[in-house]
This record gives sequence, C-alpha cells and structure tokens, in this order.
Amino acid sequence: MELVAGCYEQVLFGFAARPAESWTIVPDFTHHAHSASLSAVSVNNRYVVTGSRDETIQIYDMKKKIEHGALLQHNGTITCLEFYGTAHLLSGAEDGLICIWNTKRWECLKSIRAHKGHVTSLSIHPSGKLALSVGTDKTLRTWNLVEGRSAFIKNLKQNAHIIKWSPDGERYVTVITNKVDIYKLDTASIIGTITTEKRISSLRFITDSILAIAGDDEIIRFYSCDSQKCLCEFKAHENRIKDIYSFEREGQHVIVTASSDGYIKMWNLDLNKIKDVPSLLGEVNTKARLTCLAVWLDQASETKENSDKAATSSQEQPEKGSLGRCVAPSPPLPQSAPPRVAVELGRRVGERCPRTLPVFSMAVDWLGFGYAALVASGGLIGYAKAGSVPSLAAGLFFGSLAGLGAYQLSQNPNNVWISLITSGTLTAIMGTRFYNSGKFMPAGLIAGVSLLMVGRLALKMMEKPHDK
Repeated sequence: MELVAGCYEQVLFGFAARPAESWTIVPDFTHHAHSASLSAVSVNNRYVVTGSRDETIQIYDMKKKIEHGALLQHNGTITCLEFYGTAHLLSGAEDGLICIWNTKRWECLKSIRAHKGHVTSLSIHPSGKLALSVGTDKTLRTWNLVEGRSAFIKNLKQNAHIIKWSPDGERYVTVITNKVDIYKLDTASIIGTITTEKRISSLRFITDSILAIAGDDEIIRFYSCDSQKCLCEFKAHENRIKDIYSFEREGQHVIVTASSDGYIKMWNLDLNKIKDVPSLLGEVNTKARLTCLAVWLDQASETKENSDKAATSSQEQPEKGSLGRCVAPSPPLPQSAPPRVAVELGRRVGERCPRTLPVFSMAVDWLGFGYAALVASGGLIGYAKAGSVPSLAAGLFFGSLAGLGAYQLSQNPNNVWISLITSGTLTAIMGTRFYNSGKFMPAGLIAGVSLLMVGRLALKMMEKPHDK
C-alpha cells in the first residue's frame, strides 16, 4: 500500500507502508505534481488523482508508477475528488461545476452546473444512484445520477464545507465551521448535532455510527452518531490536522492522519476498546505543509478499504444492496456477472439509454440549438425573398437569444427562462403574422415550432426539483 499526500509546496509524496508488528514506512516517490498547491487527492484500485489551485486534475497509474495525463475541464481550484468503483470519477471545483469522468477513456461524460458559487464538497451514495454536494451558495443539493439531474435542494443557514455519506448509506453529515449536523436518509432531517471548539478540517466514518473528527488543533476525536457524545480523544500531532483516512486490513482498523507539522502518522484503532487511545503504528516526516491525504490499497494484496462508501468493495464482489426509496437488500449476483451498481452508473453517466431518459437530461440541448437555427434561417429567408432588413435583424436577434437559451439549458437543465421567453414571444409575433397573411413559410412554421417549444419548456418547469 502507498500513503499519498499533497502539500502547499506543489509536491505529491508517496510512501510505501509495509505491515508488521511495527509498520515500516519508506519513501517511494516525490513528484512535483502541479504549478500551485494541492487541494484534493483520491484513489481507486489503480489510479491516484490530484486536484490543485492550478485548476487541473493530474492522473497517476500506481500499477505502472507513471504519470497518466491531466484533465482540464474546470476553470477554478479543484476542491473535491471522489471515485466510484473502477470506472468513474466525480470532481468539483470553484467554478461551480461537478464533472463526471469515465476512467477507462478519461473523458468528461457530463458537466453539471451544480452551484451558483463554489462546490466545496461532494459525496456519492454507496449505491451510486445518488450524490450530495454543498457549495458557497448556502445549499445542499441531492443529485439523481440515474437521470443526471438535481433531485432536491435544501437551503442552509450557512455555507457547509464538508459532506459525507455513512458506509451503509442510511445517514449523512454536513460540516459548517465547527458544527456537524447528522441527517437521516429516510426523513432528510437533522437527528443530531456535534459541536467542537475549533473549526473542523476533516472527518471520516470509521463505522456506520462512529465518526473521527479533526480540526484546527492537534486532537482527533471519536464521536457516536447515535448519542453525539465523544467516545475518545487524543493528541495526534503538534499542529493542526489537515486530513484523515481510514481502512481495514485483515481485521485491523487503521487510521492515517496528515498534519501541517509535516508528519503522516498511522494509528491502530481497536473498535472493541474504542475509549482507549489508539496506538501509533508508524510515522514519517515529509518536512512539508501537508494539505490532503489518501491511501492507495493494492487489491491484489487482499486489503479492503473502509471508506465512506461501499463502492470500493464492489470491485471484487457483487453489490449487496440497491437504493429505491431507501437502501433495501437484493439477491446477490453470480460471481461471473459484473457488479450491478457499477453497470448502472456506467449507463447513467454515459447516457447509454437515451430512450428511457427525458429529452431534458441530454448533455446538449440539441432541440434548442436546432430551434435557434430555424429562427435565424427564417430571417435569412425573409431577407432573400423580399429584401426585408427588419426580418433579417429580427431573425438573427431571436435566433441568438434561442441559442443562448439552449446553451444555458445544456449547462443547467433547470434554467429555462431565456428559452421560454424567446419561444413565447415568437409564438405571439409569428402567430399574428400567420393569422394576418395566411402564409405558412416562414411565419406559420416558426409559430408552430415556437408553440411546441413553449409546451416542452412548460413540461420542464413542472419537473423542477422542489426545495425541502
């Protein structure tokens, strides 16, 4: 396994961790990864990806120990990265976008205008059917990944900077400064709150009901989600803790911490004696100001990650649960069949089933752009046949507005207003001209198509997510 950590000095560190009674941590690589400080890191069973203030995502193949390329879709600091299984990656940034990547071909399958401000954190449900995100627009958004659109929007009193699903997907938590709100999936309501003295910088679900929390001090605290009481706390570093990671290996629960003091430390946690202070397994001094941390686990060594979701474990065995109204068990698939959740995720982000999805879930609003071209062509026809400059000007003006509306719909399927106003205005104008002249070309045609567009957009407005 490899401990990978990023820092303010633009460097990605890799340390090989060798399990024993006293774990050995030895340097493996040091790579000048970005032209600005690193802000996020994520791993799956093959790749490590890093995000930075330089607005790029760098990819590293850990099997071959080589650089694999860079992703350049975002126009802002990369704030969060999360793999789902072996085939997909979600990224969020300060440009307000969430991008869904295919990790086989490393192409952007869909770019979602997620928040009006920065995307500060995202988390994928263990089933892969839902994702949550928070941003600087004081909203918590639930994403329906099956249809590729926003499902719900919840207004928050303050900006949240962390969101996490529990491993069983039955609850999730948001972090606002020094406060952790615990939500129940069934009711989407707060069932408890944990408050700390200092700002929280990182948290991790150790089990379905135990949280490890670190912040702007040297202390790690374990809390019960059920009672919201502190089970144990201990001093882990000499400076503030920037990130926590956890995994399970052969029944041993290991906590890994990274701090601004430059140290990466590994701790052995006995869940049967949760009130006892974890024992130190090993440590290494990077002599850098660390910002983010992950642990790359080679699946061939039969290690199992205890991450915030069950996605990684589905790489080697069939998925045990499926999300409908809540997470309910379903019969296991044969070993020869691919994990069902991974297949479903591949279908939805790749949009392999367009016949089953509404027109409004397309990545590009082709109907809107086609309508814009028709309107502009109507103006050109009027000018060519009758030399009408007003027809030409009106056609180009309304065609441009329709094109802008189609572009906005492509970016955010809920942003229908420019398209609706344009098509509604043209329905009235061209409908009147058709009524007075009786000429189908181009007045009647554009009036009819505009009316259909109004109906289409009206249906779309009825699909808008409701605030909760």
